[in-house]
Amino acid sequence: MKTLDTASDTTGAASSLPAAAPRQRPSGFKAGLSHLGHVAGENPVTGFAFALFALIVLTALFGPMLAPYDPLATDTAAALQPPSALHWFGTDQVGRDIFSRVLVATRLDLTIAVASVALVFVMGGLVGIAAGYYGGWTDRIVGRISDTIMAFPLFVLAMGIVAALGNTVTNIVIATAIVNFPLYQRIARAEANVRRNAGFVQAARLTGNSEARILLTQILPNIMPIMMVQMSLTMGYAILNAAGLSFIGLGVTPPTAEWGIMVAEGAAFIISGEWWIALFPGLALMIAVFCFNLVGDGLRDLIDPQRRT
Repeated sequence: MKTLDTASDTTGAASSLPAAAPRQRPSGFKAGLSHLGHVAGENPVTGFAFALFALIVLTALFGPMLAPYDPLATDTAAALQPPSALHWFGTDQVGRDIFSRVLVATRLDLTIAVASVALVFVMGGLVGIAAGYYGGWTDRIVGRISDTIMAFPLFVLAMGIVAALGNTVTNIVIATAIVNFPLYQRIARAEANVRRNAGFVQAARLTGNSEARILLTQILPNIMPIMMVQMSLTMGYAILNAAGLSFIGLGVTPPTAEWGIMVAEGAAFIISGEWWIALFPGLALMIAVFCFNLVGDGLRDLIDPQRRT
């Protein structure tokens, strides 16, 4: 009886203790920020890449308002001046402030990159998912289209498209999307082909979902991580492609501020000693491409399930 009383007292004391509060899981946004901070802290290069990307985006948004001079205003009296306190990046052959033109050009080049990547994702990504999921004639037709595009040197094909359609920003975006179509199509096809018989797809099919619904709600979200990494890497190529077309005279038409045009205009003055005309737009181009490559590596680390803690 004494033993039972002791046990009863212990049970009563335990029951009188306050219940532990349930542990709340962080929301999706907070969890994402926490994981981003963990990845950035573990790899400082990734944190630097995302900070540099944020700086480029802010420059694209607010660059025209921050530019100290009108990027199109000419002043022949101030032509070919080296970098100074008045003109940080110097002036070009007609007296335009190069710093202002580099700032303003960020918006145009980033717009071309984002638009072309979004277009090629719709064209190549969604078509590639359908080809990998359905197979058959869909896969064969899409595959032959990609083979035809890859039969041409990609930059030469972009030159031909822009030359045929006209050198406008819209046509540059279309040409860049077309030359990147095979890359997105093949990645999306391979990922969809692996997942089309996965357990979660079979479960969705057994619950009565249509094939199109499974494609959009089950397959697409599961291949988005690798597609996001590819989109980041392609943005760097899109900027290089636009700059290359502008350099050879098939891109954006002067006097629009664009990095490729500025490098082309400055190339003729390097021999005579006016190195700053081509240097600073070239540095801006290099930094942007370098940033997008680093961001691609950072996104891979960020969305890799094995790196989540």
